[in-house]
Amino acid sequence: MANNSIHFLFCLLVSSVLFDCSLINAGETRKHFHAIRLSLLKSLNSPCPSTFSGSNSNKLPVVQRRGPCSPLHGLEAPNHEEILHRDTARVNALHQSFPLSTTADQSAPASAPSPHSVTIPDGLGSALGTLDYVVTVGYGTPPKNFTVIFDTGSDISWIQCEPCVGQCYPQIDPLFNPSQSSTYTNISCDSAECSLVGGNCDDSNCMYAVQYGDGSYSAGYFAKETLSITPLHALKNFNFGCGEMNKGLFGGVAGLIGLGRGKVSLASQAAPIYGGAFSYCLPPFNREIGYLTIGNQLPPSDEVQYTPMITEPDAPSFYFVGLVGLKVGGRNLSIPQTVFTKVGTIIDSGTVATYLPPTAYSALRDEFRRWMTRYRMRPPYAIFDTCYNFTGLNTTACLAFAATSEAGEFSIIGNVQQRSMEVVYDLERSMIGFSQDSC
Repeated sequence: MANNSIHFLFCLLVSSVLFDCSLINAGETRKHFHAIRLSLLKSLNSPCPSTFSGSNSNKLPVVQRRGPCSPLHGLEAPNHEEILHRDTARVNALHQSFPLSTTADQSAPASAPSPHSVTIPDGLGSALGTLDYVVTVGYGTPPKNFTVIFDTGSDISWIQCEPCVGQCYPQIDPLFNPSQSSTYTNISCDSAECSLVGGNCDDSNCMYAVQYGDGSYSAGYFAKETLSITPLHALKNFNFGCGEMNKGLFGGVAGLIGLGRGKVSLASQAAPIYGGAFSYCLPPFNREIGYLTIGNQLPPSDEVQYTPMITEPDAPSFYFVGLVGLKVGGRNLSIPQTVFTKVGTIIDSGTVATYLPPTAYSALRDEFRRWMTRYRMRPPYAIFDTCYNFTGLNTTACLAFAATSEAGEFSIIGNVQQRSMEVVYDLERSMIGFSQDSC
């Protein structure tokens, strides 16, 4: 089986209060429970798009690095074991980032959103040595384009910078050169912005440092620059990290855009201009494109089903929702709600699989297996214990869910379960929404 390809079986995501892992389409809507169908079958023969159609001309296509539409070449993609190893490291870091808590408090809704927004296409970045999703944005004046990861679990945005006095990992784009931009300035040590990243200094200049779950890190000057979200929309005086010492498994991307709930994230910095919301649609295949929209241009309300965004005081940068149940094949599983509500559930664009408390995962796995009795199981693969050999196909597929290591750890809804639907983060109303079949 060593040469067989490995695929993740992803279940149907239902609003944050419910999962549906049906093998058939389940689209019912109940009071307080909104089922959202996720189409798993997309055309593999769609042409490589050059622009987005529709009323918003600010959508720019970005595709998977190794896909047939990609302009980038030469990087080897990680294998599935490497992907899952990094995923496990990220999950462990998320769980270690704050103490275990009881139920989270719902934040209060705010004013209605404004109509402004800009949209950036996104593509699956597995060919860049990572399974994170990437967008292309411009830094500097005149702007230079850089392909970066975007991550809802991070706040600080950064890119690698010349002269890179410490070290830089290999990337596809040239390093950013601050001396060639007329709008670059270092943030002073005594500024309010510096206190948001720890207040560390090199003489009078503010410094930042961020480390990730797999040991990767970036450190350097905390600075201001013009960020061109699209060629038509620029965010002036954007606070970001100009990385002079960077190391890790970033796989050829130039850096990272943070979309967490913290004050230095792109979502927070763009809110005064574009409104306190953003959304994305993660593409399921390498021939297809998705998009990242910064601002309040949201889908029509009748196409989005919302659930409250929960605030966890010990983890204010994460997006928590109220998962209360699981459903497989149209049947609600017998799981006490306290299994989920004790510590909550986060939605994370940077985690691949979905991680559930052991009690919940066991119930889901056992019911899923009962639906799959006609298929021959294969031995477990890495963190996945429910895998199958499909008759007549040189393919192995695994259920893309796993159990958390402890019963008291929060659940994580990963990006496999988010693909093909638009996920809306309405920060002003403290709501998260889902719209099916959006990309």
